[in-house]
Amino acid sequence: MPGSYPDNWKEIATAVKDEAGWCCIRCGVEHDRDTRTGNCLTVHHLIDQKDLVAWWNLTALCQRCHLHIQAKVQMDRIWMFHHTEWFVPYVAGYYASAFGLPQDRLFVNRFADELIYLGQGRLTLDELLAHVEATSATYRQRADDALTEHRMSLP
Repeated sequence: MPGSYPDNWKEIATAVKDEAGWCCIRCGVEHDRDTRTGNCLTVHHLIDQKDLVAWWNLTALCQRCHLHIQAKVQMDRIWMFHHTEWFVPYVAGYYASAFGLPQDRLFVNRFADELIYLGQGRLTLDELLAHVEATSATYRQRADDALTEHRMSLP
């Protein structure tokens, strides 16, 4: 496996599990320390690179789900079907990274569909950037309007 775990891997893995509420993000089963149940929570690297600890590469999965998807998920594979709900933000984050776009969760979650279309070749980078700019302008205008309305309502 390329790369090695960072020195603070234990803290990173705990933070990933904390964020998931100590439940598998794929099937929802709660963590069980007894590894014989298959419900022990693990942290899976979607890209098999142990030193790549971007949020979109780390998933909290029970042992069963981990083993189920480990050989099946290939982030760089273009997928013609809809992704399952749990997987959407992760693959969108991967595409944001691949195209040099912001990788923060707010951006990725807001533009997840567009990022996936970009990764699938159904949208160009220029089209995505134009959409982001138009959306941002709309939000700025709404905020300005709300602020103006608020100021007008003050005595």
